[in-house]
Amino acid sequence: MSSEQSAPDTGTAPRAGREPVSLAEALGSFDDLWSPRIVTAVNDYDVRVAKVEGEHLWHVHDHTDEFFLVLDGELAISLREAGGERTVVLPKGSVFTVPRGTEHKPVAPGGASLLLFEPTGTLTVGDRHEEIPDHVDATTGHALD
Repeated sequence: MSSEQSAPDTGTAPRAGREPVSLAEALGSFDDLWSPRIVTAVNDYDVRVAKVEGEHLWHVHDHTDEFFLVLDGELAISLREAGGERTVVLPKGSVFTVPRGTEHKPVAPGGASLLLFEPTGTLTVGDRHEEIPDHVDATTGHALD
């Protein structure tokens, strides 16, 4: 590719590489809970921000890990692993990766703001899940307005 050519814009992350993105402004641009916005892309991964409160649902991502960074508030993630069920608690500033194939359920009783890394096209409810409650948006992420 010559220096005058550029890769086509896929529309997945409309702000990728154009201008810096303020996470505070991105989070301030929407109110929907459990409905992530794509702020940029890194290779084949979306960088998403989400506001969450209450419970998500038990679900599994069969082919990908799921990375969580708590920007504000506190998030608990219940995990069903070979050794049994456990819950990890992530206060503000904490990161955690749920390994692929691990059934998990995020919960934020007091609310939280998150940054997530997931392969582009990954559904928020995973590959297998329980019934989707009305307050959870089953999406691959929404473009940031």
